[in-house]
Amino acid sequence: MRIFEPFKVKNLELKNRIVMPPMCLFTARDGLVNDRHFVHYTSRALGGTALIIMEATAIMPNGRITDDCLGIWDDSYIDGLKRVVDSCHDEGALMALQLNHAGRKSEAEGEKENYTISPSPLASDAEYRTPREMTAEDMREVKQAFCDAAIRADAAGFDAIEIHGAHGYLLSTFLSPVSNQRRDEYGGSLENRARFLLEVLEAVRGVWPEEKALLLRLSATDYLAGGTNLEETVQVVNMVKKFVDLFHISSGGIAEAEIDVYPGYQIPLAETIRKECDVPVIAVGLIREREMVEEILANGRADLVALGRELLRNPYWVANNAWEADEPYEYADIYKRGFGRKF
Repeated sequence: MRIFEPFKVKNLELKNRIVMPPMCLFTARDGLVNDRHFVHYTSRALGGTALIIMEATAIMPNGRITDDCLGIWDDSYIDGLKRVVDSCHDEGALMALQLNHAGRKSEAEGEKENYTISPSPLASDAEYRTPREMTAEDMREVKQAFCDAAIRADAAGFDAIEIHGAHGYLLSTFLSPVSNQRRDEYGGSLENRARFLLEVLEAVRGVWPEEKALLLRLSATDYLAGGTNLEETVQVVNMVKKFVDLFHISSGGIAEAEIDVYPGYQIPLAETIRKECDVPVIAVGLIREREMVEEILANGRADLVALGRELLRNPYWVANNAWEADEPYEYADIYKRGFGRKF
């Protein structure tokens, strides 16, 4: 089965094709890892997930989505993250960390005015604060914060990092004309709107070890008239692929939109990016069944498949499916007797 075939990109030598995408737990205090994070991620490693991408982790205090999000803006966060990484490595998973700045979707420090930043002073919706427009100094600080976070992620032992450029957070708001109405060199044309993302990726690539993989998550479409669409995203991927080793293709999030959601609804987006840009991709989007994963891989629609909600429900998805399919598989030693005879 294709699911259980290895895959390699840069230093990532994955034992199978299943990825756990970043999903916020909203359980941190002061940005610190706690025992719930440890149990949560180690369980998925025990269950056979090849690559675990830890949840969106803020590069700056005002980059948190909520007050309960993980942080990496200070060296004090390294030890807690390393504890999780080491445990997951011991159980056979490779680890990536998603680095994020929430931009105008930050709800942290809710009582503070002028706390949130964005390319333009436009609120995400009526429930969010109106951000202040970023200055050149703000952009320099954010780029440096991404670099510092990458250095800390390396110190914590992560095998890869993922830059979050999707879902209406800071980097994606530069890309979308819905949220970026600047009149300087960072607004207007697609080349201008992609400029800040390119600068961040180039800066991070300069400090992140060359042998380690760098991932980028993108929303391929805003599902909105006048917003980012798949054709533009193909162009963006071609602009940035010299810095990126693996693309994680999602959609939406910039503003409220009508989306026809069904199992695998984002697969065609990943498939298009893979074929038109000649880059490896992760497909994601309400994927549950082994048969669907096998179809995606066998037909070359994606290189890896991320299971989000399904891995929340079933941390042992990989091991269980290997057992049910009578696939050769090295089960965790402490659970081997659970995967013996089926009667």
